[in-house]
Amino acid sequence: KWFASRSNTKASRMSRRTASGVEAGGPRGREGSTMRAKPKPKNPIQPPVKPTPSLAGMRNRSVMPLARSVARPVPAYMVTSRTAMTSVPGRMNCRYRCGDPASALLEVLDPAQNDTFTDHYLGIPFDLSEVLFIATANFVQNIPGPLLDRMEVVDFAGYTEKEKAEIAKKYLLPRQLEESGLSDKDITFTDDAIMSVVSNYTRESGVRQLERQIGAVARKVARKIAASEEVKHTVDAEAVRELLGRPRVHPEHALDESEVGIATGMYYTPMGGDIMFVEASIRRYYGNREGDAANQVGPGGAVSLILTGQLGDVMKESARAAFTYATNNAASLGIPRDRLGAIEAHIHVPAGAIPKDGPSAGIAIATALVSEMADRPVKRDVAMTGEITLRGRVLPIGGLKEKVLGAHRAGIKIIVIPKANEPDIEDVPEEVRNVLEFHPVETLNEVLKVALVPAAPGEHARPLEIKGAA
Repeated sequence: KWFASRSNTKASRMSRRTASGVEAGGPRGREGSTMRAKPKPKNPIQPPVKPTPSLAGMRNRSVMPLARSVARPVPAYMVTSRTAMTSVPGRMNCRYRCGDPASALLEVLDPAQNDTFTDHYLGIPFDLSEVLFIATANFVQNIPGPLLDRMEVVDFAGYTEKEKAEIAKKYLLPRQLEESGLSDKDITFTDDAIMSVVSNYTRESGVRQLERQIGAVARKVARKIAASEEVKHTVDAEAVRELLGRPRVHPEHALDESEVGIATGMYYTPMGGDIMFVEASIRRYYGNREGDAANQVGPGGAVSLILTGQLGDVMKESARAAFTYATNNAASLGIPRDRLGAIEAHIHVPAGAIPKDGPSAGIAIATALVSEMADRPVKRDVAMTGEITLRGRVLPIGGLKEKVLGAHRAGIKIIVIPKANEPDIEDVPEEVRNVLEFHPVETLNEVLKVALVPAAPGEHARPLEIKGAA
């Protein structure tokens, strides 16, 4: 301790002498010594601030003290609009060595305690109760429950292709033409060109990627003009294909014809909604054919259920529930007896490299199974979404607007939805509602009446091929 205190005293004395212009050599230093304090850089590189210190601030005794990011702009908010925006709720994944940013943000956003909010650096209370905080997040699931309970969630759904095209024509295209130096070159984009960029080169719920692709087209046109090359002043869909190359987005489209064992489902991602196909196939091992002594209605025998396509636990449970319902209600569903017994049922959802999960594919899986077991095709222009129970009830789901928009983009004409989601149809844009036919249902029997092609009089299901017993 004595040595440390002596060192600190000497260092402080030398720093004072250096600051006053006296050389730091002295009698004991080398002759002619010119040691001076190094000048402090004007813009020192500061270490990165971690989430919790940036919210809670750091005390004056810290190595790098700073005021809380919320406290620094608060006086300006108090004087002007009293509104603050933050994107912290959507980026709260760091826990180790970063503290808990959710706890710090909870203190700021909770109206019951933010009226006496104290910053660690300033040490004085701030009244944040009059400040309106607008927080943004891409995934609500990443926000902790106690913090989400203090917020009022406002969902902004994705744009339709028509809305994206209008935004591009009014805002994105003029801005990109100006940034590329083409605002005075009389360059115009046709509606087909903009729609080609929207549908073939972007896949998102917003317009950020769309603006990026339009900017790419504008820059390539500007490069041709700068190189004195011949350029058409009207950019059409063919010119977009030439400038951007082959399409990079290949969305799903409705089937060309109705097929047995293939049903069209709908799903939702942060990039928007789309359709997916559920395929089902069955084959019989042995027994329970017409004329067998063990003829019975029901699963019977050794039943094998194969699920492929990287399905999650929820989708696997939906497939098991759909198979149980189909076999237990075979008579009412029109499934022949020779298609029961010791059978192998295989359910596959294409795009096997992409993990899939969620309860909304329940009725699509059940429809594909019943279609295969009853040998009745599923209508090609019907898409469905909804959760299924063992009793055949159809339960509500979420993200209906995005799913409907994706189905409309794929060429679907008939939408089957749960009865409880009927009020959500109002969220669908009017131009989309006018061209689609909605069927709210409560049971799986209602789904099958809409989705399956009616059987012709006297038409019977083809017999199953028999596979040798394993």
